[in-house]
Amino acid sequence: MGKLLLLEDGTMFKGEGFGADVSTTGEIVFTTGMTGYQESITDPSYCGQMITFTYPLIGNYGINRDDMESIEPTCKGVIVKEVCRRPSNWRCKQSLPDFLLAKGIPGISGIDTRMLTRKIREHGSMKAMIIDDTQDVSHAFDQLKATILPNTQVAQVSTNKAYPSPGVGRNIVVIDFGLKHSILRELSKRECNVTVMPYNTTAEEILQLAPDGVMLSNGPGNPEDVKGATALIQGIQGKVPLFGICLGHQLFSIANGGKTYKMTFGHRGSNHPVREIATGRVSFTSQNHGFAVEEASLENTPLLITHREINDQTIEGVRHKQFPAFTVQFHPDAAPGPHDAVHLFDEFMEMIDAWKEQH
Repeated sequence: MGKLLLLEDGTMFKGEGFGADVSTTGEIVFTTGMTGYQESITDPSYCGQMITFTYPLIGNYGINRDDMESIEPTCKGVIVKEVCRRPSNWRCKQSLPDFLLAKGIPGISGIDTRMLTRKIREHGSMKAMIIDDTQDVSHAFDQLKATILPNTQVAQVSTNKAYPSPGVGRNIVVIDFGLKHSILRELSKRECNVTVMPYNTTAEEILQLAPDGVMLSNGPGNPEDVKGATALIQGIQGKVPLFGICLGHQLFSIANGGKTYKMTFGHRGSNHPVREIATGRVSFTSQNHGFAVEEASLENTPLLITHREINDQTIEGVRHKQFPAFTVQFHPDAAPGPHDAVHLFDEFMEMIDAWKEQH
């Protein structure tokens, strides 16, 4: 079935459809990982976005039961150069086209993803649409330009009510702004007793659970749209150790006087080098974000910059100068990507233990 990919700047690509035979509209972004397409597609941080994979062949090892980062993927579409319809892997349970069909997500193949990626890098992320090649293109472009993309992604992907992930160790509360399952896996490896709370929970509700530590999860969208997060963070910092990832890092920075800005095309993929300023240690990291913390805004705040992205020097981590709290922009849980920074979960555990000894 012939499909068209339309960009809001007037560009049109012709390709073949796979997955669900539906039209879709969303923000188009690209990710540079060579593997890990299943984790990316099911990552809640891609809510509302159409994912362009820069690696030319996607789907060659299929979909398996173990690498899901959410139960229901919320991305709007998948764009590839070539899709594999007959995957081969011992863990494979179904093909990528069959998976997308079951989840109601459209895909388009046969796209010059190199040209598309260059366009996104030059002009920034933009609105895009996948339609049938039989539809009125002029009318579709008018619709695309008139479309206002929603800003309620966190509410869409966050849990509606608290739930446990039982363990026998430290009592951890995770605030779900768009939680990846890999974060829970890392906490489970450390035998933590975890309670996952909705994004709109209050500081009082969290403190009533007597947590040893609180995690601010990753998530989609603009951090400025997550109302209530500032009061939540301000209400718990200093009273319990905090660790934030990705959107959690941005929200923590805002709660302490910082500001964020929309990046031209963001960081998405599993090969982003990050330097820890104190030690000079370089880690290759998994990233998925379209916003970053504005460095100038951190002046005269209680936050210390701890990590930088080597390629563009954007802020990749901060630490509170008075309270036991630190955050990173990248994903130490990986999934997909390297596990260079997984030690940060251990540092969080050590920070909790030190805090408990003092209190």
